[in-house]
Amino acid sequence: MRADLVDEIMSQSEHAPQLYYRLILVVGLPKSGKTAALRAIQKRTGAPLRNVNLELSRRMLDLTAKQQILRAQDLFAEMVKMENPDLVLLDNLELLFDTTLKQDPLRLLLSQSRNRIIIAGWNGEVRNGYLVYAKPDHAEYRRCPLGDFICIEAGEPA
Repeated sequence: MRADLVDEIMSQSEHAPQLYYRLILVVGLPKSGKTAALRAIQKRTGAPLRNVNLELSRRMLDLTAKQQILRAQDLFAEMVKMENPDLVLLDNLELLFDTTLKQDPLRLLLSQSRNRIIIAGWNGEVRNGYLVYAKPDHAEYRRCPLGDFICIEAGEPA
């Protein structure tokens, strides 16, 4: 993890309330320090740190495949809004990319960042002005233009 990563995220979070989307993505490959940074921010701020894979899959456990597709967006919103915090930290977003759910992970994050600051770990990289998740030949591959959100690169994997 970059030595200044937590300080950079905290600094950017001070500017986030003025933005339309209050989303800060901490982007990096596995083992680049995203989770460690989110945990350090949780200790500093007391904000909830949600494991999206774990919490969302628990909420979907008793649903049929079709119900999961139809309810994924609402279940994600409920998970983010728990306790109505002004700041939410999200880690382990991989379930949002599952092709069977037919969701747009970035759109889900943006929609929930209108009324609260969301700092989320994005398992991927920034390449040529695009946010990238997975390799082009992978079923879950995503390539999104950088836009109305803050993007911070975590650095090289340890």
